[in-house]
Amino acid sequence: MHTINLILILRYKLVINILLDYNNKYYIYRNGIFMKILAIGDIVSRQGCDYLRQTLMKLKRDYGADIIIVNGENASTGNGILPADADFIFNCGADVITLGNHALRRPEICDYLEENDFIIRPCNYHPSASGKGMTLLDKGAVKVAVINAQGAVYLDNIENPFTAIDREIENAKAENASIIIIDFHAEASSEKRAMGFYVDGRASVLFGTHTHVQTSDEQILPNGTGYITDLGMTGPYYSVLGIEPEIAIRKMKTNLPVRFSNPDGPCTVEGCYFEIDNKTGKTVNIERFRR
Repeated sequence: MHTINLILILRYKLVINILLDYNNKYYIYRNGIFMKILAIGDIVSRQGCDYLRQTLMKLKRDYGADIIIVNGENASTGNGILPADADFIFNCGADVITLGNHALRRPEICDYLEENDFIIRPCNYHPSASGKGMTLLDKGAVKVAVINAQGAVYLDNIENPFTAIDREIENAKAENASIIIIDFHAEASSEKRAMGFYVDGRASVLFGTHTHVQTSDEQILPNGTGYITDLGMTGPYYSVLGIEPEIAIRKMKTNLPVRFSNPDGPCTVEGCYFEIDNKTGKTVNIERFRR
């Protein structure tokens, strides 16, 4: 009888210790040990903007996100981004807007890029380009740097992205950023993969944008960098990269000029969630999503 009671007491103590350990870890977790990042794939036209407004705040609540980064380079009808579209994305809840090869397609955005620190274009554009390629978010005990860069394979001939990213990482460290996030806007998956391994251990996160097709290769690289080749897009679900399928097919079949348009109907928001250790700057958890 005494033996049975002793066993029950030991089991009870074990359960209590497990619960206390869980509660302690949960308390620490909720009090700022990890930075929680939501990265949202390329917004496509009015349909993508409208769907972002419907879904972003729920995503923020579901993940408890501290920072939301949205690629907005195709937010305007046609492509590029206008000041009104940038304001719309910020009003939806974005903390930072990153861009890409269409960043300066609309000349109206140039003054906006100079005036707003939290919309950035690729850092490897010519120095005369409006705007900048990195921004800083002060989260109290932690500074977070967000860097935007554009790939060179199959895209415009601009400064080598590896060299440009080296420079921006050093600039971020000089500003005492302990968390560094990179949006690498590139066409070739091989270039994105190579860049991921190149910055592994120097950046907290590198995610790819541009192709509008979400990849299923999210992972934490050997030295702690969270990585995914492409976030995907936010826009029409039944489409060719956000474009009316019939129009895309006509273009590919005839190679004649067409006017692209975006279909109405069901939409998708795609992206990735990253948890980063504030002390080490390394990713500890990663989750791809599509809603």
